[in-house]
Amino acid sequence: MKLLKSLCIIPAALIAFSASGTAQADGAALFKAKTCWSCHGKDAKTPILPIYPKLAGQNADYAFNQMKDIKSGARANGQSAAMKGVLGMVNEKEMREIANWISTLK
Repeated sequence: MKLLKSLCIIPAALIAFSASGTAQADGAALFKAKTCWSCHGKDAKTPILPIYPKLAGQNADYAFNQMKDIKSGARANGQSAAMKGVLGMVNEKEMREIANWISTLK
């Protein structure tokens, strides 16, 4: 019975850890997994084209709101057409984690 209780505690602890995991680690992984780096650069400050924005150090709320607005279609100017396709693969929680991570970069 003790073993069964121990086995139940481990998954619960892992779930709690992953829910409270650092935004930096999650945001960095998401930035890569969601292909953000392919246009904005692996460091988020060396975009492949000069017309693409440097994201490193951007205010987290601003970046999050821009992503939400592009995804919803509220923002449809500039390079938003290219972003809209990518943001179709990103949910709001992931947007927040990416935005929080890029805000920590220098």
